[in-house]
Amino acid sequence: MKAKTHLLLIACLAAAQAMGQTDSVQLTLGEAIRLAQEQSSEALAARHALEAAEWSYRYHKANYLPSVTLSSSPSLNRQLNGITQPDGTNVFVRQNQLSTDLSLNISQNVTLTGGTLFLRSDLQRLDEFEQQTHGYSSVPFSIGYQQNLFGHNSLRWARRTEPLRHSIAQKQYRETMELVASRTSTYFFMLASAQTNLEIARQNYAVSDTLLRYAHRRYERGSITENEMLQLEVGKLTEETNRLNAEAEVEDAMQTLRSYLGIKEEVTLSVVPDTLISNEVIDADEALALALQNNPDPAQLRLNIIESQSALSSAKANRGLKADLYMQFGLSQKGTTLKETYTQPLNQQYVSMTVSLPLLDWGRGKGQVRVAKSRLELTQTQSEQAMQDFRLNVQKMVRQYNLQAYRVKIASRTRETALRRYEVARWLYLQGRSSLLELNASISEKDNAQRSFIGALQTYWSLYYGLRSLTLR
Repeated sequence: MKAKTHLLLIACLAAAQAMGQTDSVQLTLGEAIRLAQEQSSEALAARHALEAAEWSYRYHKANYLPSVTLSSSPSLNRQLNGITQPDGTNVFVRQNQLSTDLSLNISQNVTLTGGTLFLRSDLQRLDEFEQQTHGYSSVPFSIGYQQNLFGHNSLRWARRTEPLRHSIAQKQYRETMELVASRTSTYFFMLASAQTNLEIARQNYAVSDTLLRYAHRRYERGSITENEMLQLEVGKLTEETNRLNAEAEVEDAMQTLRSYLGIKEEVTLSVVPDTLISNEVIDADEALALALQNNPDPAQLRLNIIESQSALSSAKANRGLKADLYMQFGLSQKGTTLKETYTQPLNQQYVSMTVSLPLLDWGRGKGQVRVAKSRLELTQTQSEQAMQDFRLNVQKMVRQYNLQAYRVKIASRTRETALRRYEVARWLYLQGRSSLLELNASISEKDNAQRSFIGALQTYWSLYYGLRSLTLR
């Protein structure tokens, strides 16, 4: 598993080594997402949660299948016990006996009624060591049924809740993978933004150094004032500080991304943002239909209502008449040998019913029902509001996503235009045909345009993966 999770990283390292960069790796957004979904702690936790949900669902399904149990409880008894005689007196008698038994039980839960149907076969041997005798008792076959007649049928309710819970777990796993992709894109563009700031700082520092050297020559010729030259010198020092800050920002963002991706190797990461975006316009109604079908939140709201209904049913069942029914019919025999024990068995029947009716409970049963009913109504109200918010959130995200693609194109054109304006302003300044104020303004516009473009890309991919986490498509 470890080799598999590091396959992409090893491939990147191999490519870096081939280029002579043994400690540096370049990642695209897609590569970073694949790494995060494979080996990040969040993805690993999601896989463990899904596995636990799968086993829990298997346990639920096993409740509706027959169970076979073989049991035995041997006991040795050596002590003095008081035995009541026929005349009513008690005599202490030494008992020295060994009891061994074996029981085979096959049971099947009945979903419709909530009871349990069972088949049994029992065999018991009793050895009396004082008298040196032994005997057998057997129940070759017996069939029985037991249930609470007016109780809460948890099996029937579980048939509604557990498949839904299992479906929610599967949807939550897929949602988590998309959320991992969304968080990865956030950390990815944090590093991309830091790299952009560092690139801007280095470019500006190089330009300020060139302008300062050029200004010294112009100052010696008297074509600029000392104030302008000092202003350029302050600008160079400022850009040097910006470069140092940007380097620290890159290091912090790189460590954050590396930690989230689960990369333990001390490698230098650099990211390459993908500037190609989709022009597809998403239909809001289609996205909402997919979200209602695939997202775990609507299913969780339905589960909450069903569980509240189950709680109300349980409160009503516990309030009034209670009756437990137990029936068992079969064959039995005894003897001193096994053959005698299974010869001409006798019929046996056992039926019992326990009835309980609360005559005075000071309103406890009624109170429990009212509380359960109130919680059901509250859950229904909250679910309706949550569903309304969910629909609005999907529609809002679709609108934002459809607009963001156009914003990225505008930011790209703005960046190109600002870069061109900066080049023109720098050339005019070097020709002495423009002021330092205009040059600084063009530099600021260029830097802001570059940062805005990276920010627009980050917002686009965040909305893209956020929308995928809602629709799971």
